[in-house]
Parts: sequence; C-alpha cells; structure tokens
Amino acid sequence: MHRPRQDDMMSGPMNDKITTHQDLYSGLIRLHILHHASEGEVFGLWMMEELGRHGYKLSAGTMYPLLHSLEKRGLLRSTEKREGKRYRRLYRITPAGRKALLAAKKKVSELFGELFEYQHHGRGQKKKSRS
Repeated sequence: MHRPRQDDMMSGPMNDKITTHQDLYSGLIRLHILHHASEGEVFGLWMMEELGRHGYKLSAGTMYPLLHSLEKRGLLRSTEKREGKRYRRLYRITPAGRKALLAAKKKVSELFGELFEYQHHGRGQKKKSRS
C-alpha cells in the first residue's frame, strides 16, 4: 500500500486558510518557490509573505518542511548566513531545479491554454473533437 509522504500533502494550518481545494494549489506553491529561488536567494519568512500576497496563507510549520523537501529532492540548495545576531537559511535553485521549473512552465502554459481556451472559441461554441 502506498503511503503519501508528508510533503505530498499540504497539512497543518494551511488547511483552514486557503480553501477546501488546497490540494490543487500545492504544486503551484512549489512552482512559486522554485520561480523566486531562480531569481535569487529566498528565505522562509519572505517566501511566506510573498505567497501571502498571492492568497496562499502558509504557516512556518508548513513552509519550512516544504523548503526542506525541495532541498532533499535536489531542487533547492541552502546556505546559512549570519544576519545580525541570528542565522538565516537562504535557498537558491539548483540546476536540477531549473530543469524541473522549465518543464513545469511548459506544462502550466499548456494547461493555461486549455483552461482559458473558451476565450478564443467563444463561450457558446463547442471545441473541436479530438478524434
């Protein structure tokens, strides 16, 4: 029997903050993280705030395991840097992460086209069959 890994499920406080459809958003959240990590170093609190601007309310108890899982999978790499009296773990995308992000962008672009195809065909028109 297949048991889902913790990072396969979006659990914790996020459950009551996004909607009952949070399982649909978990991949989008990972893509947001990879996207921003491809532009420069990110850290957990900043990423939580950035995702919050897009309507995703994640707690530290959800964000940090998510970052750790992406690092464990080789998609992110972290370094610890001292800032004042404390240390902060900064994450950057890896070459494997860039490859995964590029592949995901292609899939998202294709899906986006299908999701919003009605705008090109008109709302009342049926799409051509795929026979």
